Amino acid sequence: MQKIGILGGTFDPPHIGHLILAEYTMEALGLDQVLFVPVADHPHKARTRQMIDHRLRMIELAIASNERFVLSRVDMDRPGPHYSADTVAILQRDFPDAELYFVMGGDNLRSLPTWTRAEDLYRLCRLAVMRRADEAISPDMHGDLLPGLAERVTIVDVPLLSVWVSSTHVVERIRRGQSVRYLVPDAVLSYIQEHRIYQDVCDEQD
Repeated sequence: MQKIGILGGTFDPPHIGHLILAEYTMEALGLDQVLFVPVADHPHKARTRQMIDHRLRMIELAIASNERFVLSRVDMDRPGPHYSADTVAILQRDFPDAELYFVMGGDNLRSLPTWTRAEDLYRLCRLAVMRRADEAISPDMHGDLLPGLAERVTIVDVPLLSVWVSSTHVVERIRRGQSVRYLVPDAVLSYIQEHRIYQDVCDEQD
């Protein structure tokens, strides 16, 4: 059976943390591929910094060197709002013979009880949860709120990601005229410079 990871986000911009997370997950779980799923209408964020055309192109550039990283337009080609349970349901129909893993950070696992239709999500797929060094998360942490969740969670330890880079950090450095070399892939950096994006952006998105 094919095993597919689902990595969603605004990717605004995509950075090395996204690529490391995808690679670690693929290796730890023996995934055949990881789908990068940019959201057009994020339910937890008021807006994205850049238009979807810019974000799609940057993702394509970021993942071009890895044939097992694949861009998915599943949230681009349908009206919002886009909830994770809906996204996974569509991908399950697209890949009926695959085992799906929804990739998330430990912070997402902690907040999972607040997600819309959280039970639908983890009943449709497994949750691959990245645990940074000394992060206090466990599969059974929401046993009283989300029945059956513990059996659907796989913890992947990624101590390297304890030193984290976020899209917010990248954008803040760009605004200050500071280097973001090595924080984003070279091709993404060239695209940002060529199109002069993120120059005047200041917000709290990741």
